[in-house]
Amino acid sequence: MRKKKLGRTGIELSEVAFGGVEIGVPYGIGVRSEADMLAEQDAVNLLHRAIDEGINFFDTARLYGESERIMGKAFEDRRDHIIIASKCRHFRQTDGRLISPQHVERFVRDSLEESLRQLRTDYVDLYMVHYADLEILEMDEVTAVFSALRDKGMVRAIGVSVYKADETEKAIDAGVWDAIQLPFNLMDQSHGIHFSRAMARGVGVIVRSVLMRGMLTDRVIKLHPELHHVEQHIQKYRALSAEAGFAGLSQFATQ
Repeated sequence: MRKKKLGRTGIELSEVAFGGVEIGVPYGIGVRSEADMLAEQDAVNLLHRAIDEGINFFDTARLYGESERIMGKAFEDRRDHIIIASKCRHFRQTDGRLISPQHVERFVRDSLEESLRQLRTDYVDLYMVHYADLEILEMDEVTAVFSALRDKGMVRAIGVSVYKADETEKAIDAGVWDAIQLPFNLMDQSHGIHFSRAMARGVGVIVRSVLMRGMLTDRVIKLHPELHHVEQHIQKYRALSAEAGFAGLSQFATQ
């Protein structure tokens, strides 16, 4: 497994990461409840297998249900060999309002401490804001507390997880964040216009949603009728994948 450095941090990551959401909460195509998820020991075995296959980068979050706890169980005696990224709780409340600026520091620290307990570790390699929209990216209190955690060694690097291309642009320009996690796949490459700027600024780019929750794989799926155009695109990609000689759509999607 090839490794690459994460921007200016010097942290070396495997090119392929293990996304931890599916071992923690029902997520993805065809997963409707906990009954469709892996049993805990199977999840632990899968994490160990990932290490054996050369993956050293594992992504999780405080809001991924049991994901952090299961990773903590799996990695307790392997911590020195892996890189863990986690994310704090959402800054927005259920009604969409942001938490008060004066509560940001305590909120972030409490979230990190919970993650450290679940992960059975005393530091996180990369700690990120979970969905940093434009308003959150403008909050000085957020950048201040994340920077302080990095300075104190509780986290090695800090970053943001975003959805929109203008959020990626703003995060790069902030000059604070070491890494940006963003969606990028066959059907959505809008963030790509900012990749060269991120590289020039030493900001690491972590790509997620490469397989679109399993849609860009060979799973048999039936989408909602209103998504028929998405299904048509997927069928075209399957045909292109076969013509190009790939073993399957997932292999094609990750090239």
